[in-house]
Amino acid sequence: MAMEATAATISYANLSGSAAHRLRPSSDLYRTVFFSSSFRSGNRSHCRSLITRAAANTGNKGKKKPKSKKAAVAADEEKVEEIVDSCEGFQQQLSPQPPQPKISLDDVNPVGLGRKSRQLFDEVWRKFSGLGQISRTTRMDDKEALDAMLIREGPMCEFAIPGAQNTTVLVVGATSRIGRIVVRKLMLRGYSVKALVRKADDDILDVLPRSVEIVVGDVGDANTLKAAVEGCNKIIYCATARSTITADLFRVDHQGVYNITKAFQDYNNELAQLRAGKSSKSKLLLAKFKSEESLNGWEVRQGTYFQDVVASKYDGGMDAKFEYTETGEAIFSGYVFTRGGYVELSTKLSLPLGSTLDRYEGLILSVGGNGRSYVLILEAGPSADTTQRKLYFSRFSTKAGFCRVRIPFSSFRPVKPDDPPLDPFLVHTLTIRFEPRRQRPTEGPVAAGVKQQDLRSFELILEYIKALPTGQETDFILVSCTGSGVEPTRREQVLKAKRAGEDSLRRSGLGYTIIRPGPLKEEPGGQRALIFDQGNRITQAISCADVADICVKALHDSTARNKSFDVCYEYVAEQGRELYELVAHLPDKANNYLTPALSVLEKNT
Repeated sequence: MAMEATAATISYANLSGSAAHRLRPSSDLYRTVFFSSSFRSGNRSHCRSLITRAAANTGNKGKKKPKSKKAAVAADEEKVEEIVDSCEGFQQQLSPQPPQPKISLDDVNPVGLGRKSRQLFDEVWRKFSGLGQISRTTRMDDKEALDAMLIREGPMCEFAIPGAQNTTVLVVGATSRIGRIVVRKLMLRGYSVKALVRKADDDILDVLPRSVEIVVGDVGDANTLKAAVEGCNKIIYCATARSTITADLFRVDHQGVYNITKAFQDYNNELAQLRAGKSSKSKLLLAKFKSEESLNGWEVRQGTYFQDVVASKYDGGMDAKFEYTETGEAIFSGYVFTRGGYVELSTKLSLPLGSTLDRYEGLILSVGGNGRSYVLILEAGPSADTTQRKLYFSRFSTKAGFCRVRIPFSSFRPVKPDDPPLDPFLVHTLTIRFEPRRQRPTEGPVAAGVKQQDLRSFELILEYIKALPTGQETDFILVSCTGSGVEPTRREQVLKAKRAGEDSLRRSGLGYTIIRPGPLKEEPGGQRALIFDQGNRITQAISCADVADICVKALHDSTARNKSFDVCYEYVAEQGRELYELVAHLPDKANNYLTPALSVLEKNT
């Protein structure tokens, strides 16, 4: 009661002058009515009787009595109504006001703000994930309106990436454990998404959000991939063989990657032809050995690094030749028995009109060898003035059978340490050199009855030499594996197919990113730190959500272009087997953990 009276007194000071004049809380009569339970419950008849009794107790001192009984009754009723009305008006002004918002330290604390934004994101993601369960019988106009509301106008617009609305990403293996997360992360950031599936069954369609454009095709059948790559700017390959049968592994992990990259290149070339130009993703042909005439302009030379007169008397000399055989192969072969000697095959480059090598980032050679290593030498400077020429070299190795060797311009080193770095624009001569002093025995056991080949002899089959296009971002992201967690009896077959697919991607000329995660786990991402490494040394697991996040972040990260790396959860490395980089992975759209992790890794791997 005392608290209520105090509140009444305080509120009374805020009343207008007229209201204060009509109602004075100090009056015993008004206070009696105002604080009565009858008035609080809205019982006006009981309030009238209460006022009458209160007035009778206080008396009528100093007041004239009414002339008649009827007039007195009317005056009393009028006074009662006035008192009740005044009390009701006073109660309305004493009614509790909505509390004013208060700002605490938690409201401006970055940690608190981060926690609230995390909660908002989780709520939006739960709603967004439910899109895959919405019936596909919804009308097209309703579908477009819902997509616009959720992706462009709703809370998810906060996670949109600049330029994402103009980028279409093809997700191969969209229904896999990683693929289905990749699809939703891409849509959350505003990308247009196409999904390549083998069958358009209801079970498969229900897994994917309605906004995804679904294309039916098989990576093992190149004829079904043209429609899939049409209109796409980038590709994320998450498909993997469902079994460890060799044929299935070859179809999905090797031939599938080759078919998709070829279809993507063909599509880019078609676009370039429509623009009366050339695709920026196309390789530049420098030499192709398909006939006897294609060997014209190539010169075989011999030389020594130093002259040893005494040793030269006992050396068997050296010889080399470059010929086109009846089997349709261009073979550079010979031997070098002279101490400090070498043989080389050289030609002056003849580039198409308007083409310069500074628009490309390296060379790719399709060769067949017998395990020997060679030196690729580029000569730069004025071709007419030999005194101003500068030589740059890079070493590459072959293996038994055909292989594609990728040599970036950044790997070339000047022969003279004082010379500046290589400028591809000035390159005019290309040389392939063989020298026996750099040879190493071929790894693996030698079959019985087979004589160990002399390391001073060589044979190199040349198919073509091309320049690789340059670029700032990756075009193709391939999710491979490290082999950890695979059944030991099938691990070799799985890795063989995976590595063959990786090689076909590297020699395609596309900007690539190859991700080799550890054993996959079905758990939330962004909970633990990640290890990025090169060298096949990791054994720990990683969540599918973390792998999907890396795929999406690598799309526009220049440090991810033309790199292969392993990734897993943080763990303590053994002594002498330290890893490249340890980066805290936080589930924040602005946390670009990928750039610092990949910037220390080697390129063109």
